[in-house]
Amino acid sequence: MKLSGALNLGSTPPANDAQPFNIDAEQAVLGAVLYDNAAIERVDETLRAEHFYEPLHGRLWDAVLSLARSGKVADPVLVFERIKDEPSLQDLGGIRYLADLVDRAPPAANAPDYAGVIHDLWLRRRVMDIAANAMAAASGSEYDSANAVVEGVEAELYALVETRREQGFQNLDHYIAEAIQMAAKAYERDGGLSGTSTGLIDLDQKTGGLHPSDLIILAGRPSMGKTALATNIAFDVARSYAFETQTGGAKKTVRGGRVGFFSLEMSGEQLAMRILAEASGVSSDRLRKGSIKADEFGRVRDAAIELQDAPLFVDDTGGLTIDRLCARARRMKRRTGLDLLVVDYLQLIQPSRTRAGANRVEQITEISIALKGLAKELDVPIIALSQLSRQVENREDKRPQLADLRESGSIEQDADAVWFVYREAYYLGRKEPRENTAEHHAWVEEMDVIRNVAEVILGKQRHGPIGSVKLSFNEELTKFGNLGRDGRYQPPDAPGGLRFNPGAN
Repeated sequence: MKLSGALNLGSTPPANDAQPFNIDAEQAVLGAVLYDNAAIERVDETLRAEHFYEPLHGRLWDAVLSLARSGKVADPVLVFERIKDEPSLQDLGGIRYLADLVDRAPPAANAPDYAGVIHDLWLRRRVMDIAANAMAAASGSEYDSANAVVEGVEAELYALVETRREQGFQNLDHYIAEAIQMAAKAYERDGGLSGTSTGLIDLDQKTGGLHPSDLIILAGRPSMGKTALATNIAFDVARSYAFETQTGGAKKTVRGGRVGFFSLEMSGEQLAMRILAEASGVSSDRLRKGSIKADEFGRVRDAAIELQDAPLFVDDTGGLTIDRLCARARRMKRRTGLDLLVVDYLQLIQPSRTRAGANRVEQITEISIALKGLAKELDVPIIALSQLSRQVENREDKRPQLADLRESGSIEQDADAVWFVYREAYYLGRKEPRENTAEHHAWVEEMDVIRNVAEVILGKQRHGPIGSVKLSFNEELTKFGNLGRDGRYQPPDAPGGLRFNPGAN
């Protein structure tokens, strides 16, 4: 179907234009919807104006949608009225061109097929554009490094892939089926969890585990143990990883998961030392100094062998922008799979280039929104660590509150859950009275009770109750663990005892 006019709108591209397009398909879709507006509903989820190769057709499509969405008839007369000043439309004969589109319109039932052709060709053109831009960037000086070029290309390609997954409205029964599957998983675990276990029994019971698409903010003042808790959870998830191979070779996680850990503050070696100390039961301080015994070295060696098989991947690049962080997370999801992402910590992420000049609150807002979007996009839980403001130190009660989240209320708004790490012993330890006094004896007794106890305060939980969970804390190993129901430590083999966090010996 070729229409006459001053513009060449034939299906065959000019010799000097290698981009693929099909003008016949574009004219067919426009003719079908102009003839029968009901056909718009069949293709409006597939097509946008930018998908049309011929710019005039994109503007015609926008005019059709604008009229239809305002409750008016989108016929040649009214569409022409909307864009009658377009020079290219005048060159083709004005309203006569629109009338010819209707005269030659295919059956409305065929419109989705033509729309599919248009969308497919647009995807091909976008891939070509991305490749051309990549070549220009790689040969120019716009980017700081070749890695930045690669990450930019990956982000664009991933975004292009994601456009194919938009599903729009789904009947409720689609989501009911998914909810039933989630409940069934929890039932199969004796009602324990619907998400991934943190390795901490009481925390799991309060939260149901780590759920896909959730953004969890893990916050606390310095030295409370934020990084230690995040590391403990990441290690437990990774070392528990088990999968089943599906048709086609894809791996489906059935327990634990593959973990990505962005360590923006601590080096990879420091993080590994912490995990090695946790797994072996030998303090990281003594490991660094080399002051360990032969049997302890054996435990360290065994722990190192076990860690080699754990799917825990660390990126310790400092100063990452939120765009680059998201691009690297997408890359890991695509290459190795991803079931949990940890970011340590949120305030160290740099804003995108477009937000570089904004104030800090606006920058943090952009970052928290992006992390929540990334959790939904990758369908994985994200644990993002966050600092608290100094106002905590000015209160008599040092337990943190949602208002203490530093620099942005959007963190609280965007998060599905907010966990605060609190150790009373940290503050009490700095109030030691003078020795050999009644006050000092009372202080020692109180410290003995709380020294190895930590608290995770659930300040917000979109899917469950708020409250607090008490955990054991070994300061030497920077390790959180399960606390006995009576407040005492219980070895794993004790009757009714609770197991320690991973790595206990």
